[in-house]
Amino acid sequence: MKYTYQPKGTCSSRIELELDGNVVHNVKFVGGCDGNLKAIPMLVEGMTVEEIEKKIGGIRCGFKSTSCGDQLAKACRLALEANS
Repeated sequence: MKYTYQPKGTCSSRIELELDGNVVHNVKFVGGCDGNLKAIPMLVEGMTVEEIEKKIGGIRCGFKSTSCGDQLAKACRLALEANS
């Protein structure tokens, strides 16, 4: 299942991902810090939604209350719920 999410409170403007059950594949960020947003998809490829939430959920970026990683964790959860 393909899922698109519009992050809130981050520099990135869109997150695209695919779910196979609860396993995340092909994460793509649009906008934001180029290096980090190339690294995060490589690091989470093949992880479950729960693993992603545990590893990067709640991470903050500087003074912001969220981060691109935190927003990805939220997007994964919403995608899983939408697929249920």
